[in-house]
Amino acid sequence: MAILIEIIAVLFGVVYVVLAAKNNNFCWIFGIIGSAISIYLFIVYAKLYAEALLYFYYVIAGIYGWIIWKKQKVSDEVYQHSFYKHIVIVTIGTLLSFALYKMVTYFFVDAQRPLIDSFTTIFSFIATYLTAKKWIENWLYWVVIDLVSTFLYFSRGLEIYALLMVANTLIALYGYFSWKKLKVVNK
Repeated sequence: MAILIEIIAVLFGVVYVVLAAKNNNFCWIFGIIGSAISIYLFIVYAKLYAEALLYFYYVIAGIYGWIIWKKQKVSDEVYQHSFYKHIVIVTIGTLLSFALYKMVTYFFVDAQRPLIDSFTTIFSFIATYLTAKKWIENWLYWVVIDLVSTFLYFSRGLEIYALLMVANTLIALYGYFSWKKLKVVNK
């Protein structure tokens, strides 16, 4: 049963990423559904609690992203930000990752790979927000997150999710170069 749930969630995830890379607002609907299915899988089968929290966030962020993208006046406009802003983001993300790690290991003694799980969770929160705000750099964050998540999922026996992360890495690279062709506004 877990494998069927995993396959369905992964299919929704692939459609989400492909549509996001194509700057299509309908990506958020697929992301919301796939994330809701994943929450169940991560809690019941994989015991990856920070990942379950992350996918709950994806449901909320999906609603937010849908609204933000729908309201955007110029739909083909994306934003590029300074290196300094990203240093601040990475520093804050690292501190929050260690805080989440402490919380997860305190509350869930059966947590698996809690440090990696915490880092991928926090930086996925950040990257999802950057995607919703159409920061072009979101795709670079996703490349790193997806590569690390490939290892995390594979180590927990979630081979289909691991393959999704490999595909997402390639799609994120495509998304980055695709968005570079849009109207890039420096902030």
